[in-house]
Amino acid sequence: MLDLSEMKKKLYLLDGMALAYRAHFAFIRSQLKNSEGIPTGPILGFANTLVHLLDEEKPDYMAVVWDTHEPTFRHKMDPEYKVNRPPQPDELRTGIPLIKEMVTNFGIPNLEQHGYEADDIIGTLAMQAEQSEVETYLVTPDKDFMQLVREDIFMIKPDNQNGGFNLIDREGVYDYFGVYPEKVIDVLAIIGDTSDNIPGVPGVGKKGAPKLIQKYGSLESAIEAAPTMSAKRQREGLTNYKDQALHAKEMVTIKTDVPDTVHWQSLTWTGPDKRTLGAFFKRMEFRTLTKRYLGEEGQADLFSGGGESSEAVLSVHKRLDQDDVAYHTVIHSDELEELVERWRTKTVLCIDTETDSPDSMQARLVGISIAHDEGEAWYLPVNVEGAPAQEEVLSRLQPLVGEDKVCWVAHNMKYDRMVLSRSGLELGERCFDTMIAAYLLDASQRLKMDELAKRYLSYEPIPIEELIGKRGKGQKTMAEIPFAEVAPYACEDADITLRLYRILRSSLEEEGLLDIAMNLDFPLVAVLSRMEQYGVKVDRNRLEEFSRELAADLGAAEEAIYRLTDVEFNINSPKQLGEILFEKLGLPAKKKTRTGQYSTAEPVLQQLAAEHEVVEKILDFRSLGKLKSTYADALPKLIHEETGRIHTSYHQAVAATGRLSSSDPNLQNIPIRTERGREIRRSFIAEEGYSILAADYSQIELRIIASISGDEQMIHAFRRGEDIHARTAMEIFALNSLDEVNPDQRRKAKEVNFGIPYGVSAYGLASRLDISNKEGQEMIDRFFERFPGIQTYIDETLEFARNKGYVETLLGRRREIPDIHSKNFNARSFAERSAINMPIQGTAADIIKRAMIRIDQDLRASDRRTRMVMQVHDELVFELHKEELDLVSLIVERMEGAMDLSVPLTVETGVADDWFEAH
Repeated sequence: MLDLSEMKKKLYLLDGMALAYRAHFAFIRSQLKNSEGIPTGPILGFANTLVHLLDEEKPDYMAVVWDTHEPTFRHKMDPEYKVNRPPQPDELRTGIPLIKEMVTNFGIPNLEQHGYEADDIIGTLAMQAEQSEVETYLVTPDKDFMQLVREDIFMIKPDNQNGGFNLIDREGVYDYFGVYPEKVIDVLAIIGDTSDNIPGVPGVGKKGAPKLIQKYGSLESAIEAAPTMSAKRQREGLTNYKDQALHAKEMVTIKTDVPDTVHWQSLTWTGPDKRTLGAFFKRMEFRTLTKRYLGEEGQADLFSGGGESSEAVLSVHKRLDQDDVAYHTVIHSDELEELVERWRTKTVLCIDTETDSPDSMQARLVGISIAHDEGEAWYLPVNVEGAPAQEEVLSRLQPLVGEDKVCWVAHNMKYDRMVLSRSGLELGERCFDTMIAAYLLDASQRLKMDELAKRYLSYEPIPIEELIGKRGKGQKTMAEIPFAEVAPYACEDADITLRLYRILRSSLEEEGLLDIAMNLDFPLVAVLSRMEQYGVKVDRNRLEEFSRELAADLGAAEEAIYRLTDVEFNINSPKQLGEILFEKLGLPAKKKTRTGQYSTAEPVLQQLAAEHEVVEKILDFRSLGKLKSTYADALPKLIHEETGRIHTSYHQAVAATGRLSSSDPNLQNIPIRTERGREIRRSFIAEEGYSILAADYSQIELRIIASISGDEQMIHAFRRGEDIHARTAMEIFALNSLDEVNPDQRRKAKEVNFGIPYGVSAYGLASRLDISNKEGQEMIDRFFERFPGIQTYIDETLEFARNKGYVETLLGRRREIPDIHSKNFNARSFAERSAINMPIQGTAADIIKRAMIRIDQDLRASDRRTRMVMQVHDELVFELHKEELDLVSLIVERMEGAMDLSVPLTVETGVADDWFEAH
């Protein structure tokens, strides 16, 4: 993090309760306990935050400040204050006293004072320190603290995604609230705070509040001007709820004069008591932290192995000991033949390949490791000095892979399948992928095999860098390492993956996720590996021609920009562009970046498009440049030298909703919204004798919404085959028939249909449709009046997420929603939108996956030449043999029959020479 001034001392004040709750929800699904039965998740989460902060920031003064359970002056001002707060979780009731003990062991004071909240104590200390040569940092996820930010007072917000911290200064407050810190209280008073049961001003909201304060300067001035306001909701809200708003302002104001507080200079931090702190971590059974403060000796007697400890699932513990395992290298054919006969009696075999490249379409096989019992594995080297020929080894293994009863276990099975397939060995269809299993259990966790071994087995596998060296020019490949050195690493991979299989399979069964794993996600592995290996043909000449066209268009756009600005400059330089737009041309600057530059981000330019002709040209210039660099110029480089096709990589374990993603290229991002962007699809073509078949689910998410919500109006509309957007327009515009709906009304209804079920606000809808917030709110209100089942679905889904901590699809796929109870408004709002969205998007993903599996089975069973070549959003793309046109109806039947909903699934198809014409 940026050190703003090396000369000044630094004071860090931590919001203890907010950080404890954050730690609790971060580990809520892990159910961590030590051998005493103490729930240790919140303690570990708080410890990780604290250690990270101390390592990164090096504070001079420090304190953790806590709320007490006693009523505060705010409770006396308002008996309804915080009455809707749920009771404190049991894990925190147990954990907070232990967190305070840990903080003390860190040498940090715990501060609290009856009658006041932590916010008030922190505010008082911060203002004390402001008078001295010291910088103060408020460590909290709570937005209310932004009112305290000053030139030498900053807020540090933990970063949920990257594990670090985000520094918020005055400009950062403005980016968040739309006002500077001095006016945050006024904005908060209008918005209110539902988590604290502080009502604000109805009808204004978080978008309108900053605009009011910017215009009128304060809440009081806005109230005084209310009778003259043209916006009815603002006028009536500020008039009718004046007293409520003024009361809210008192309630949200952080006190900065709490009496009898300690002086900030008494909070000098000199470091932890390492022995006491290490002993505490040892009791909690946090191995890494124990080692950090007590050394190797201090953690030596912590657990004899495995265990259910808190950090047994999270940290580094045991390393490979050759005396504890039986790892063998097999180079003689007679020994391998005996092993194959032995392995054929097994129903579960773990397999792992060693290669000379991470690219499955380029990799050359170096060896195969196999395990079936924990602690024992065999390595079969090939294609390296002293190893048997690959053909000999694979021919010996051939009888084994033909066994239907064998369930093949691997970590990232798709890679191993493709490497073996390209080498001539086709694994059976039954499989268990430990990477996908871990993803199903918790999509947010790290999914590399080494990380899962640390988490679930308290074991650190041999890092690959120990064999091939660190990344860079000097790094070797596995083919350059003697197989005797590779063997322990390879055998360990198979052994540890097998151990993970035992644990993860049991966990899937306990969580009710084994069915979706075994019948959907695992069978899809083979389907995707076949799609990737087959690839899709791309017309290199067409792309090169399109690149030339784009270059000419870019040149024309560049000349137009220079003509309109009367100066030549680097259009791709945000700094130069900002100076031209906002200084030379005098356009209204919407915002600045953290470094003080004018923001020229796309949303900013879109808002300015009506202000000057050049802005639209700049947006066109950027769009053309992206098309050229990202697609027209990049796609030819991805064409495989041997096959002449592009072989994208599909990823099953990335999107939290269960949707597939892809890379090299990212097919999901191939443009479709603009006319020029769609031209890219003309380059995706079929081989001679084939056509491109595109089969696309029609409005699948809306059909799922109708089915899940049970809304009668929407269900009837789909069953009657009506245009759902026209039906929505008829309902929200109070028309008498579908025939009365005009194109503009249908366009607006389409935005409503796709926006409201995902939590779009009146402001968001108004922005999309270029209407007033009032009209946006009225449309939302009418939508829920006419489709009440959607509101019920939203309410029930949020309630389920708050009670369970997750949501799920119709087939039972889960997504954890850890921030559903967050005190941070933005984090909680995002969590709520995710909770509403996931069952819909996730079910759509499950449906198309099921269709892919069934179609793949049909194509292989009937020995067809047609191949599935791409999956993009809700669309499947095939290379259809021209003598197999009968397959179109079969594919539609499989897609439409993939899941029984209360409304019909429909699929639209097109057949042509290229993807553009077929879509």
